[in-house]
Amino acid sequence: MNLNQNELKNKFGKNIIFGEDLSKYSWFNIGGPAQVFFKPESIEQLVEFLKYIKNSCKIICLGAGSNTLIRDGGFSGVVIKIGSKFSFIKQHKNNILEVGAGTLDKTLSRFAADNSISNFEYLSCIPGSIGGAIRMNSGCFGNEISNNLVSIKTLDFMGNLKEIEKTKIKFYYRGTDLSEDLIILSAKFQADAGNKNLIHEKINKYSLEKKESQPSQIKTCGSTFKNPKGKKAWELIKNSNCIDATFGKASISKKHSNFFVNEGGASSDDIEKLINYVKEKVFEKYDVNLELELKIIGEKIKNG
Repeated sequence: MNLNQNELKNKFGKNIIFGEDLSKYSWFNIGGPAQVFFKPESIEQLVEFLKYIKNSCKIICLGAGSNTLIRDGGFSGVVIKIGSKFSFIKQHKNNILEVGAGTLDKTLSRFAADNSISNFEYLSCIPGSIGGAIRMNSGCFGNEISNNLVSIKTLDFMGNLKEIEKTKIKFYYRGTDLSEDLIILSAKFQADAGNKNLIHEKINKYSLEKKESQPSQIKTCGSTFKNPKGKKAWELIKNSNCIDATFGKASISKKHSNFFVNEGGASSDDIEKLINYVKEKVFEKYDVNLELELKIIGEKIKNG
């Protein structure tokens, strides 16, 4: 990568870090260094940065890191962290909520509940931030984030801003057709009025169901695989005689078999070996090829 480190540091100061440890930004607590790590203060600074580097190297965006496995070799390029500076919620008069991409899903859910806005209750149970939730069309309890989306504001890797209407985006189960070279900055949602008590009741109900069925207080990145059509990934895994499998310090949660766990000191390679082993076992038994819901980024450590 032919970026001048001194020039970058002079231009963007504390917002640029070289060799930043990415394990701090993943719920797995796994990952090698980023060649360049950029945490922009504002949209304006992000535009300036992108126009400066002119798409001359590999770029990835990182949100809350709740559904991301970062490989031990790190990332040989630029990692842009969309964090708290991109977290905001604005309520407009025409029943529209404008939400920053760095806003946590549960923060939006809480805001909606406190302001008697319905159809955001399910977000209280989804880890992560709004930008990532839109890109992977996150959902649970029969709802998906695309359902009440109106539009998104984006930035391409050349620094061009564009607002995209929902009707121009193809949403499907845990995905979209959005180009990889688009950074989601914010989104507008339809805000439907609801009964505050009923909204809080629904959040409490969802939270209880999640607590009973999913592990907490462990190093995991949520659902590893997408549910195949008409099937549940966790059932296929559980019934394929592989839930006791371990590779290094990587294991499968006994509470929910679609949750893979870093027991402490696992490498990304441990997690990937476990992923591939489970895929093989499920395919052997059911002739079903499990697709990852988890996003894997970065490079493996080169041996020798």
